[in-house]
Amino acid sequence: REAGRRSRKRGPGARSAELPKGREMELKKLSISLVVVLVLVLVLQILSAVDFDPYRILGISRTSSQADIKKAYKKLAREWHPDKNKDPGAEDKFIQISKAYEILSNEEKRSNFDRYGDVGENQGYPQQQQHRQFHHFHESFYFDESFFHFPFNSERRDSSDEKYLLHFSHYVNEIVPDSFKKPYLIKITSDWCFSCIHIEPVWKEVVQELEVLGVGIGVVHAGYERRLAHHLGAHSTPSILGLINGKISFFHNAVIRENLRQFVESLLPGNLIEKITDKNYVRFLSNWKKENKPHVLLFDHMPVVPLLYKLTAFAYRDYLSFGYVYVGLRGTEELSRQYNINVYTPTMMIFKEHIDKPADVIQAREMKKQLIDDFLSQNKFLLAARLTSQKLFRELCPVKKSHRQRKYCVVLLTGEGDKFAKTYEAFVAFALANTKDTVRFVHIYNDRQRDFAHALLMNDEKYWGKSAVAILERRNNVGRVVYKILEDAWKGSEEDNFMLLDLLAQLRTDPGLLSSDTVLPDLNDELAPVFFLRWLYSAIEYVSDCWDSVFHNNWREMMPLLSLIFSALFILFGTVIVQAFSDSSDERDSPLPQKEEPNENNEKNDTTFSKENRIPKKGFVEVTELTDVTYTSNLVRLRPGHMNVVLILSNPTKTSLLQKFALEVYTFTGSSCLHFSFLSLDKHREWLEYLLEFAQDAAPIPNQYDKHFLERDYTGYVLALNGHKKYFCLFKPHRSGDEGGTVGSCEDYDPLLHTGEARGKSSCSPGSKQVKNKLSKLSLWMERLLEGSLQRFYIPSWPALD
Repeated sequence: REAGRRSRKRGPGARSAELPKGREMELKKLSISLVVVLVLVLVLQILSAVDFDPYRILGISRTSSQADIKKAYKKLAREWHPDKNKDPGAEDKFIQISKAYEILSNEEKRSNFDRYGDVGENQGYPQQQQHRQFHHFHESFYFDESFFHFPFNSERRDSSDEKYLLHFSHYVNEIVPDSFKKPYLIKITSDWCFSCIHIEPVWKEVVQELEVLGVGIGVVHAGYERRLAHHLGAHSTPSILGLINGKISFFHNAVIRENLRQFVESLLPGNLIEKITDKNYVRFLSNWKKENKPHVLLFDHMPVVPLLYKLTAFAYRDYLSFGYVYVGLRGTEELSRQYNINVYTPTMMIFKEHIDKPADVIQAREMKKQLIDDFLSQNKFLLAARLTSQKLFRELCPVKKSHRQRKYCVVLLTGEGDKFAKTYEAFVAFALANTKDTVRFVHIYNDRQRDFAHALLMNDEKYWGKSAVAILERRNNVGRVVYKILEDAWKGSEEDNFMLLDLLAQLRTDPGLLSSDTVLPDLNDELAPVFFLRWLYSAIEYVSDCWDSVFHNNWREMMPLLSLIFSALFILFGTVIVQAFSDSSDERDSPLPQKEEPNENNEKNDTTFSKENRIPKKGFVEVTELTDVTYTSNLVRLRPGHMNVVLILSNPTKTSLLQKFALEVYTFTGSSCLHFSFLSLDKHREWLEYLLEFAQDAAPIPNQYDKHFLERDYTGYVLALNGHKKYFCLFKPHRSGDEGGTVGSCEDYDPLLHTGEARGKSSCSPGSKQVKNKLSKLSLWMERLLEGSLQRFYIPSWPALD
């Protein structure tokens, strides 16, 4: 009983002692599982770092040289390139190979890996972040993003790219025009792009290096700028492309520093800089007269032209010609000795009209881009540059913006050859002695710029066969200038120098000294290549683009080209088949055309052509009158790309001008985009006056209260009206003498004209031949119209034709 009593007393206490043991077992199991998870995480992290061995990936030993590393990389890159190897894991393998080569090709990264096993994942980040890969367990479970290679912290990764982000409008309006001055390197990236993470260290290093040299940098986020990415042809990320002269080229090699640098150099033209030695420097510097440019000599001890010089030559290729002298090369001693070159310091010299002495020189141990730009921008033109194009004229002689910003141009109008050599040299010497910011010295050849010379000299007999000097100031962009001609011909004597110097001194206090006023025509582009060469260059560029597309672009990018080729083949074979059937039918029905001749003659008596037959019949030009009925269809609602060429005439000159107009434009009637009309000056003078107000000085309109307002003669004016884009081009008639025509002469009816209004009228009217001479240069104007080189006058909207 005592034992039972004791056991009953211990019973409840024994049960209460067993519960803590169960809880203790549960806590032990939970702690063991947590420790296992932590150990697994640490092991996986260690294995992920140890697993990446660049030596093992490239298959080389730790004592391999840089040549062995490069050789192994090229072999493996060729084998595992995703474009050639269709294995599913080829892309990942290629990325590992590129990253292994990136580490081992850099001595600093290689030594860090050999010592610490660090593969450079955290380079460029703050040191505190490197030591805080894991937080303490009691704070939270934290895994570094590099463990899973997910771009969770995209803000830190993309912060350096924010200032380079491109948008579609910014790219089209600014980047593309700027690519004609410098090349651009553009990266296409997106979120959740695993490969983008691997190229970021190389991209940042290349950007820092190339941006200071003058290369433009751009970044396009394909997720937010899909339109721009599609426009660039980037269908995958990451992609790297180059942009130069508005042309896009894709980068197809491994993303390493050397390849990207070579890619940028390959974008530049190969003839930017000429290699100069003792044998060819005289010929190079003497080309200033032919090219109308100053010439630059770069002296450096580098055997290969530095990229900075190439980028500079590309930016200033329209103004300067560049030559490079490798001072360490045998055969440049005479050149270095003549210009007293320090072979240990890079030197840049600019030569203008005189090749024996440079016009300006700079020397610096480190040539910086800003220093070179400041130096070249001050020496872009010759002392007395020749006006060879309208663009050069606008740069050398800018329009006056205010009274404090007056710019005067002293123009020498001379001829070519030894006869005018002394006068030209005297003019250059005067320009050299009187260089000022407000005065620019230029010259033209009268034979090459006849219209320009005629507008200033007005065929004054005292200047025939001689040189003349004019001082002019541009007032607007359409050609209006005020000027003064030296009274005597320019001989270059001391008296001429004093007279010109005195006029320039008077201009400082009395701008009204330039009393004459005229409108100068646009200059001819003397250095522009002929049409055949331009066509040849375009064909070569197109063939090179197609060749590059065949070997590098994917099928999606090749579809437009393949579609074009198959369409051309289909049209070619279809034309041959149709022609074969049409020839057989013509042989069977050959007698029929003779029987139908009377019907064709009846068709010629119709007032207008049918719309279905846009090709003009032989000997006819369709010219319709522009009235309030035909105004909307013939002008306001013209289809895009179509133009209406309108002749202005009056009732007395109607027949004569229409005949001459048809003769001048007949060769251009094959184009379905051109329509021909005439406008009656007696009916619609007010509409014409309103339109010509937008032509400004090219067709000045008198004051409405002038007594000669209604007497102004606009007959013979021709307007090319673009209804869709709301602009017009203006032809003013050639006003000359009778040129042999007799008053009252009568000519036969011209068969080239086919209008309802002119049918049956005779061309027999007083001075009909003199009236026709107004349109003597219309065919030349039409050629310039089709080339798109005429000045355009835009209007807000087409006025009503009441």
